[in-house]
Amino acid sequence: MNTLKHEEVSMRTRDGQCPVHVFTPDGAGPWPVVIVYMDAFGIRPALLQIGERLAGGGYVALLPDLFYRYGAYGPLDPKQAFAGDFRAVVGPLTVTTDNVKAAQDTEALLAWLDTRNDVTDKIGTVGFCMGGGMAITAAGTCPERVAAAVSFHGSRLATDDPESPHLLAPKIRAELYVAVADNDRSCPPEMVERFRQALDDAGVRYRCEVYRGASHGWMKSDFPVYDEAAAERGWSEMLALFDRALK
Repeated sequence: MNTLKHEEVSMRTRDGQCPVHVFTPDGAGPWPVVIVYMDAFGIRPALLQIGERLAGGGYVALLPDLFYRYGAYGPLDPKQAFAGDFRAVVGPLTVTTDNVKAAQDTEALLAWLDTRNDVTDKIGTVGFCMGGGMAITAAGTCPERVAAAVSFHGSRLATDDPESPHLLAPKIRAELYVAVADNDRSCPPEMVERFRQALDDAGVRYRCEVYRGASHGWMKSDFPVYDEAAAERGWSEMLALFDRALK
């Protein structure tokens, strides 16, 4: 695995200063970029490990703290939160962001990337839980830059909300990989079908897979439902797509 550099920078957005963890492989580059959209428990060691692993695979990984509008928090422990009323823990944080705000933050990230001479123009996005919809939204709002987008156990991918990610399908040029659990109330089978239909109608290149026996959050190493075998399968699929589309 490559050695890498980890730094935390502050990026100016429309709403303030967003802290961003940046992981850069060792060497001169130029490197393809992957933006990681977090879940509802925010930035914590398990998220930083994802950035480290992406950088080890030859990508500059950006992990923006999308809860910067809230202020200081955490780090949160999902296992402790799930043992109690986790909605009371994450609710005040999650209301401070949404797909539209994340798309605006993505514009700031892209502007910052444009100041670097060690990265390529095309980027990948990946999101987990609430971040899944954000990763897809980024592909729809920045189609000229996002070449690949991945959603793991993304929630609310196709709803009646005017910000629903599926409505952006006609604008998406990226190739998508969408992995959903067969035990996930935030993305039930009828929602998955609605999402697939939108992608099909728009001619989007994608694969949508249902992970049998998995639960919402199976990719996250600090979740009580973490499934190592399924997570490694997800990593393999994601890296295969990024390697093909970005390198």
